[in-house]
Amino acid sequence: MTLAILIAISLMWISVAILFLGKGEAKGTGAITAFVGLVVVLGAFLQTALFKDPFTGGLLFAHGLLYCTVAYALLAGLEDLRSVGNVSLAVALISFIYMIIFFTGGTGADGSVLVGKSNYFAFACLGYTILTLQVWLNAYGKVKASTLAWSLIIWVPIGLWIPAFMLLSTGRLPF
Repeated sequence: MTLAILIAISLMWISVAILFLGKGEAKGTGAITAFVGLVVVLGAFLQTALFKDPFTGGLLFAHGLLYCTVAYALLAGLEDLRSVGNVSLAVALISFIYMIIFFTGGTGADGSVLVGKSNYFAFACLGYTILTLQVWLNAYGKVKASTLAWSLIIWVPIGLWIPAFMLLSTGRLPF
């Protein structure tokens, strides 16, 4: 489920990036952002409740709600994006915590593995942290939209497609 969601997220990231490069329009981009946000939030519910994986569900919830916030801003034509930036800052902090947990792994009191160590997912969460910090800084006028756009475009294959397609086709990550 999560792997398909990563592929769906790439649709939004690329669309927003192209918009930030001056191509496209806000309402159409807002629509795909809303659809992806809804898919991610619904996927988070399923991941948590049906697949009994609240760890992955938590990261999906944080990002999905950010995408819904971005969608609202685009669809409503908000001029002051600091509220989106504030949500993005919170998601950056959450992604950073996930990065640390993926890097170290997590065990229960009885020694059982709760979260497996994954250097690649730690690396991916570092990228998500940087991207969401860039969204926050962009909302406050500290990072240019084109810089954020190119970061999104570059990170789509690294943080979304490589883990999704490698795990779907080979069952493993590059490292």
